[in-house]
This record gives sequence, structure tokens and C-alpha cells, in this order.
Amino acid sequence: MVGALLVLGWFFVVDMATGPSGMPLSDVINALLAGPSGPDRASATIIWYLRMPQSMMGVIVGICLGVAGLQMQTILDNPLASPFTLGFSAAAGFGAALSIMFGASLPVPEYLVTPIVAFAMTLLACLIVYLMVRALGESPEILVLCGIGVLFLFQSLQSLLQYLASPEVLQQIVFWLFGSLLKANWTSVMVTGAVALFCMPLVMRDSWRLTVLRLGDANAASLGIDVANLRRRSFIIVALLTAAAVSFVGTIGFVGLVAPHVAKALVGEDHRYSIPLAGLIGATILISASVFGKMISVGGVIPVGIITAVAGIPMLFLVIFSRKRQEK
Repeated sequence: MVGALLVLGWFFVVDMATGPSGMPLSDVINALLAGPSGPDRASATIIWYLRMPQSMMGVIVGICLGVAGLQMQTILDNPLASPFTLGFSAAAGFGAALSIMFGASLPVPEYLVTPIVAFAMTLLACLIVYLMVRALGESPEILVLCGIGVLFLFQSLQSLLQYLASPEVLQQIVFWLFGSLLKANWTSVMVTGAVALFCMPLVMRDSWRLTVLRLGDANAASLGIDVANLRRRSFIIVALLTAAAVSFVGTIGFVGLVAPHVAKALVGEDHRYSIPLAGLIGATILISASVFGKMISVGGVIPVGIITAVAGIPMLFLVIFSRKRQEK
């Protein structure tokens, strides 16, 4: 755990020190020490109002996706589950596309329109899956099947909006779907951070129950755990964490899939330790992707969603091979 914190802290510092402005490290340090109202207004603006919110947002979103991914894999008993398995990502993408096309008429500040609509659509997807599961049964299989149905529903609606959009609007929609930290600000950091702070104690309160659930529904029920209620409660928390994570930065894949596997490979199935470690690893993956995106594109920033998608595949294979060797 301490090692994960140190690695995350190192990447956070590197992320703060790099960017398309080409600011020297000495200016970065001086701006940090001088605070947001320092004498060098240009450096203070870059560090405190551009880089700092983006780095903080990367940490918070990574924690949300890592923890949500671990919960998903536990309640569904599926190692390939992630926060996007139940269609939440596709719902957020549809909400973002909807707001970009028609959101100008809403009585909401322009910078909040897309996050609010994306958040609302994510919660709508959660409600649809929840009602279907209540009607058909609360088993992991039914949950996955309902989620796949919702996933294809919102993906098709998203594709329809992209087909109808003008070239300028289409460009905005596609950029949002890439997943980027560039539009992060202190408002988005506070909103996403508040959701994470609200959900994390609830997740940790169920850490023992989630650990027991790994032994199977029958064993968990024999120990007095209400499995259906636990699965329902975890499902709602996953929806909140995912909605908060993707509403401001767009869809970011593989973080919620890879981080739980790395955490379990390091500390095992005890959720008292794997939950916080999955969050730290998720944050580290996202911040390191931000660093690499800045280093690869000189004078620009490649969206972190592209970096995580490309890097996530070999990372996933590495985790699978390491787990296979452990079983032998």
C-alpha cells in the first residue's frame, strides 16, 4: 500500500511538471510554493488552474474506476467485468452527445451541461438495469444480460446522434468519447471528489461481506449475509462512482478492468486491502497515461482514454499470465 502511494505520488509530481507549455521545473516549483496568487501570474495560472485540476481529476477518476471495477468483478463473479459492463459508459456517451447537440437551450451554465446530462443518462441506465433485474431475478447472469442489453441500446442511440450531427458537432462528440482530462477544473474536481468521498466509506463498510461473497452465494448466505441486498447496494455505488468519473472526462476504458486484477495479485482477495489498493492502482494508471500522453505529443496532449486503451491490452495479458503462473 505504501509502495503504491509512493508510485502514485511520483507520477503526480511528474504530471504536474510536464505539459505543452514547456515550463522549466524551477518555475513549476516556484509557482507551487508561491500559491495561486503568486507574483508570476502566467505560471500560477498554468499550475493552479490548468495542471493541478487535471492531475487531481486523474487521481479521483482513477480511484473511482478502480474501486468500481473491483466491486463489479466481485458481485458478478466475472473477472472480465468492469464499470462499463452494465452499459453505464454507453449511457454517459449518449448523454454527452445529446447535450452537445441540444444542450444550448438548457438553463444551465454551458460548462456544466454535458456533465449533468451524462450523469443523468448514467443514472437512467442504472434505473433500467435495476428494474429489469428486480423483475427477472437478481442473479449475476441476469445482471450481465440486462447490462448488455442496455449497453447496446445506448450505443445504438449514440451512433444515431453521431450520424445526424453536423461535422463540427460530431468532432466535439468524438473528442469527448476519447476520454480526456483537459477540460477538468476545480468545479469538476470538487463534484467528483464529493461523490468519491460519499461512496468510499460505504464500500469499505461492505468489504468483509464482499470478501465472503467471493466464496459463493451459498456460503455467503450461510454466514448471514443478505446476498441480494449486498449486490443491489454495490450496484448502486458502482453506478454513482462510474457516473461521477465519466461525466466530466469522458469514457476511459481498461482502468476499471486492469486495476482490480493487479490489486488482487498483490494482496489477495481480502477486500479490506484490495479495495483501497485497486483505487490507488487505478489512479496510478490514469496519471501515468496522462504523463505519457504529454510526452508522446510534443506541444499537445493525447487524450488519456487513447493511452489507456492501447496500454491496457498488454497490461491485461500480463495480469492473466501472472495469475496463470500463480495457479500452477
